[in-house]
Amino acid sequence: MPTDDADDAGDSSAAPTDAQQACFEAGIKFGSLYHQFAGTPISLESADSLARAMEEAIENQPHCTDVTVNVRTDVLEAALEGGAAEYTELTGRFLEVEIDVAYEGVEVVTRMAMEDGYPLMRLESVRR
Repeated sequence: MPTDDADDAGDSSAAPTDAQQACFEAGIKFGSLYHQFAGTPISLESADSLARAMEEAIENQPHCTDVTVNVRTDVLEAALEGGAAEYTELTGRFLEVEIDVAYEGVEVVTRMAMEDGYPLMRLESVRR
């Protein structure tokens, strides 16, 4: 049985470590959050309630300990200026997200933020 300290990446028969499983769980949460809500109509008036709904939906998933969704209202406001409607579609450029996962004593912190025009999801820390 592999331990969390072993580097079994090249051993195809090795079971995932707790840290690897925690990272996988975090990835599942981000995939769900982004792809479930992308395209949702969003306005300045609905931004806060949509962010809370996203948090609550993802926090329902196993091993998820905390979700924080912040809508970048300055970016949203700029996108709405001069538009034909008072809403637009939700995309990653409007969001800053942190998702925390705990699995078998391993805590994982992940974040999504814009980097070079792309909503980049990254692993911030893994700790036992």
